[in-house]
Parts: sequence; structure tokens; C-alpha cells
Amino acid sequence: MQPLCFNGSKRMCLPPGDESFMLCSMNTADLTPVMRILKREYEKKRMPIVDLIQARTSDPFQVLVATILSARTLDQTTAAACRKLFGVVKTLEDLRRVPRLRLERLIYPVGFYRTKAKLLKKLPDTVTVQFGGVIPDTVEDLIRLPGVGRKTANLVVAVAFDKPAICVDTHVHRISNRWGLIRTRTPLETEMALRRRLPVKYWKAFNAYLVSFGQSVCRPVRPHCDTCPLRAYCAWGAAQKMSKTFQECR
Repeated sequence: MQPLCFNGSKRMCLPPGDESFMLCSMNTADLTPVMRILKREYEKKRMPIVDLIQARTSDPFQVLVATILSARTLDQTTAAACRKLFGVVKTLEDLRRVPRLRLERLIYPVGFYRTKAKLLKKLPDTVTVQFGGVIPDTVEDLIRLPGVGRKTANLVVAVAFDKPAICVDTHVHRISNRWGLIRTRTPLETEMALRRRLPVKYWKAFNAYLVSFGQSVCRPVRPHCDTCPLRAYCAWGAAQKMSKTFQECR
């Protein structure tokens, strides 16, 4: 097997690295088939926890709380905590009345459960004072709430209020860059870049699709590139294939 060469010269062979990565990158025209494939893969698997909450209720309060609890926590752990919590706490007023120690027991063992309990206890007063007791429906207002960053705010806007928003978590950041759709270093850069490149019609579904895909196929370590249904569109996958070919040719 000969090395992958250009202009018929072995001196032009590309070793693995940034050069090979630049040979292929996803463009916006690819998004139609990519989103169709992602939708098909998503429907084969369990919903991410916040989408599962939405399927059971459209209550913005419960979606917001579930999203806060889900940070740095496995979906099955969040689901169990939500079942316990929402059996007792169904409204902001319920949350105001429940003692903090009992709240900790209800949400245990989600990650950082003590910190999250403290933040949740601040939520009723903040919503009442700043928003008249109504959960706000914009990212700019939601990030004023305790425990709510841009990731949580975007997810609540999309899931609870059915409005266009791009939630960037570790899966969205990693996979979008692996594809070559964007080139960014931080989640905030990723959100802004996707707002520019991604058609609005894909915004709401993008996080759910990529979370599911990132957990099952495009994993952080040892992704399943050989069986990935998107390998024809992926810059990183193309680079890995070229790297493997180069190593075999040495």
C-alpha cells in the first residue's frame, strides 16, 4: 500500500496532524443529511433527561430545576432525583417552604447536591423579586437566576418555552469542532459560532441530538469512528483515517 500522496510525489505525503485535518471540513450544505442521520440515531436511544422531563410536563419550573440538577450528573441519577423531588416540590412556593436539609436528601446523590440545594433555595425569592414570580423565558433573564449559566438558560428556553436557542455542553462543543463545522476554544465561542453557522430550524434539536450521539458514538475517548454513520462528513474522522493509512504505509 502506497502512502496518500498528492501531485504523484511521495514528498507531498501528509502525515497525521493539523494538515490532514484541514483537508476536510463540514459545510452548511452538509447539515441537512447530517441532521437527518442524527434524528434517526436519536430516535433509537433514550432521551436526554431534560427532554424526558419535557415529554412529561411543559412546566418551566420543573424543566429549570431538572436542568440545574443535571449539571455534572448522570442522566439516570438526575431522573431518580427528579422523581423524588417533584413528588414533594411542584411549585416555587413548595420550594420556598421545604427545609434545605430535606431538599438535600430529596436530590441526593446528584453531583454537588449541597451546593445545588443552596442555590435552589434562593430561586423562589429571586424569581419573585425580579420577575414577579414567573420563570423568565429569555437567556438574558435566566442567567440572572442562582445556579443558571448560559448552557442551562439556553436549554430551558428551548425545552420549556419551545423557542430557538443553542445549548452548548461538552458534547456540542467537542463534536461541532471534530466535524470541522466550527473552530472554537470555549463553549461561549462555540455558541456564538453556531448561532452564525447553524440554520435556526436546527437550533432546538441540536443539543439533544448531539448529547445522545456523544454518549453513544462520538465519545470523548475512543469514539466509534469505524462505525460512525457521519464519518463521510467528519473532518476529525477523516484525519483519523488518514493517520491510520499513514501509519500502515510506514
